[in-house]
Amino acid sequence: MAEYKGLTVEDITNLRVSLKKTNLDFKVVKNTLAKRAAEGTALAKLGDSLSGQVGIAIGYDDPVALTKAVLDYAKTKPDKFNIRAGIIEGGLCGVEDLKSVASLPGREVLLGQIAGALQAPTQKMAGLLANTVTRFAFALEALRAQKEAQA
Repeated sequence: MAEYKGLTVEDITNLRVSLKKTNLDFKVVKNTLAKRAAEGTALAKLGDSLSGQVGIAIGYDDPVALTKAVLDYAKTKPDKFNIRAGIIEGGLCGVEDLKSVASLPGREVLLGQIAGALQAPTQKMAGLLANTVTRFAFALEALRAQKEAQA
């Protein structure tokens, strides 16, 4: 959730367009409606933050991508766009928490790292088994050569 004092309609439109490219949304909301809609949900934790001109950025897949996009935009308009708080997986996050999340790699990168970590032991095992078979074949060849030399 961000406060956007002094942003023009063009600025907000540019923010929406840039977020839309990565399947994210930015909505300007009325505080009373947002408070009512948030009652009984994880968003209820934002109650005190819902004052002044407020916009809510919504991500559907990757919280890291949303956090990075909003923080990057905030850097371009530091005097007009202030991030107050966020909710990730139902937990209230302050600005420092959001910066920590933004420093993480994206979802796809993390999934790739997990896949690599899971695949590494099987690759090592396959290499060891292939090496054992190769060493056995060399030993048999050496034994055959030795027997021929003796005969």
